[in-house]
Amino acid sequence: MFAAILRPVPRDPRYDILFEPVRIGPVLARNRFLQVPHCNGMGYRDPTAQAAMRRVKAEGGWAVVCTEQVEIHPTSDVTPFIELRLWDDGDIPALARIADAIHDGGALAGIELAHNGPNAPNLTSREPPLGPSALPVRTWANDPVQARAMTKDDIAALRRWHRAAARRALAAGYDLVYVYAGHGLSVAQHFLSPATNTRTDAYGGSLENRMRLLRELLTDTREECDGRAAVACRLTVDELVGAGGLRREEVEQVLVALDPLPDLWDLVLGTWELDSCTSRFGPEAGEEPFVAGLRRLVTKPVVGVGRFTSPDTMVRQIREGVLDLIGAARPSIADPWLPRKIEEGRVDDIRECIGCNICVSGDMTMSTVRCTQNPSMGEEWRRGWHPERIRPRACPDPILVVGAGPAGLEAARALGQRGYPVVVVEASRTLGGRVAKESGLPGLAAWRRVVDWRTGQLDKLEAVEDYRESPTTAEEALGYGFARIVVATGARWRADGVGRWHTAPIPIDPDAAVLTPDDLWSAAPALPPGARVLLYDDDHYYLGGVLAESLVAGGYDVRLVTPASVVSSWTANTLELERVNRRVRELGVTVDTDRALAAVGPGEATTICTWTGRSATVAADIVVLVTARLPVDDLHTELLRRRADWDRADLRSVTCVGDALAPGTIAAAVWSGRRYAEDLDGPAGGLGDGPDGGQAADPAAYRREYTALAPWPPEPSGVTDE
Repeated sequence: MFAAILRPVPRDPRYDILFEPVRIGPVLARNRFLQVPHCNGMGYRDPTAQAAMRRVKAEGGWAVVCTEQVEIHPTSDVTPFIELRLWDDGDIPALARIADAIHDGGALAGIELAHNGPNAPNLTSREPPLGPSALPVRTWANDPVQARAMTKDDIAALRRWHRAAARRALAAGYDLVYVYAGHGLSVAQHFLSPATNTRTDAYGGSLENRMRLLRELLTDTREECDGRAAVACRLTVDELVGAGGLRREEVEQVLVALDPLPDLWDLVLGTWELDSCTSRFGPEAGEEPFVAGLRRLVTKPVVGVGRFTSPDTMVRQIREGVLDLIGAARPSIADPWLPRKIEEGRVDDIRECIGCNICVSGDMTMSTVRCTQNPSMGEEWRRGWHPERIRPRACPDPILVVGAGPAGLEAARALGQRGYPVVVVEASRTLGGRVAKESGLPGLAAWRRVVDWRTGQLDKLEAVEDYRESPTTAEEALGYGFARIVVATGARWRADGVGRWHTAPIPIDPDAAVLTPDDLWSAAPALPPGARVLLYDDDHYYLGGVLAESLVAGGYDVRLVTPASVVSSWTANTLELERVNRRVRELGVTVDTDRALAAVGPGEATTICTWTGRSATVAADIVVLVTARLPVDDLHTELLRRRADWDRADLRSVTCVGDALAPGTIAAAVWSGRRYAEDLDGPAGGLGDGPDGGQAADPAAYRREYTALAPWPPEPSGVTDE
């Protein structure tokens, strides 16, 4: 059945331009698709996992597949972040494994060499950070470290380190070597920007002086590559901080002056947060206004990003001369086979990126990259998952999936792809569960793609059926004759104040108007106009801020109270924190940070300072609690209680997945559904075959890379105990 889904049809001729080869200096890209450098939380810790991940993208049609930024020296140590390293020859084998995997997939391999300057606090190496000027380091954690102003000897050393890294990159087999001057993460950009370069010597002051280091790094890299590999320059086009920073007017001059040196220009915005804007705050191709017109200033091809998912938008970028190559990080994560699907005439099979930035959170939390749309991301080597392929079924067991939220839909889709007969029953009229509800909130419309893609795929699987408005009891489930039952019934928001701050219910007067997000899905239009709403956010991800925005749009006077020091604090990991906090304040929301909800009475609420415990009473006609969730696992619990009836019903297993098992992110729910489908009838018996009838007692371990031990005892250092 799945073969029918993959059967290619003639490519739409409108998209032919996307598959024209592009000359990049001494190498030829087979088409216009370039997976730009992107972090992934694997780095030097998990190089084999990264190799497998990059290979799948090459296999999926990307002409060039790049690494993330690669530290070139111990003075560019970005701990706690886990990136690749090319400090010395000992790092070459790991980098070579990644390059070889990319080549095996049929793509050119690119590497982004980086010295992070004052963005590198050197917490592991403990070397003093280096920068153009003596200023505090520029890190997310505001580390209590300052960079020292580089001397000319330091600059000369930096050039040697960068040249040596380029030489090692060639030895590792890379076809495209990046010189990095973007995202506020590169010392080359720090020299370019008047915001970070206050020097008065030959490397400061005038633009010509400030671009001197970038010119030298490009010249050195070009000489080192010497026609064996192309040279790319990733350059910030505008820091968007006004006259005090690097502005487009100056960048235009940089492009014209340095155009002879690189073979490719990769244009980005000033910071990673700006360059990877979520769909909540920016549309597809949102960077076009910032890069439009720059292509005409240079003679070398230009690549840029814009969370491109529509081939029509891609074509327009090329035809209008905005870009020569379509760059992507997040869309290549959501669908590593995006180019191949366009080429094979399967545009409707593309898993479109929803712009949630859960992928970014992998790097920010120093964990393996993940994706809401593509649960196989990061699992290609660890668990052997593939975004397009899955092993066929090992038995004919019919499967009942109860609940059509993100976990249930993904389980049904993947099981159907394996060839299992599947029936999905959903209590409501709408498929999608929490995604169907949340995607109607301000800025989250793109999240609907999680449901739309899966329902579109299910429509192509004859072995999968769905029945809506079909609430299911344990008695009914046992009477249907299914060999396996998957319970994916989601979770509900708590109405008692329990969350991170309070682990026991808070005092709530019976006459108080207290609602949860579940109530708002249907009740918001019926709320009294002009009501004073206190929204208590102890969840700290996106929903509190989004609901505040939605309530303001409905005409309510909103006060957002949170125990954290900022609104939606976890969105720091999705690069949205600044935008979220600016948005709620611009909308007129009253924000009380560092305060916990202590009690709710009729028309009022009591909050306490999280630092001092001092209380205050505020007016509140309605209190909305965004705190913790409880699994809706009644069906699972009842089926386990009736295990004695399983044999009579020919039932072999009952498994709880997604939020019904443990509430988490949408990405976690999708992953849970995929895991069930992958592990079912696996070598270890699979999920659902454990003694509790729910999860295997000893889940199969994923592959991991082991550290090679250094010789011990170490060679004498000349240091004595005297």
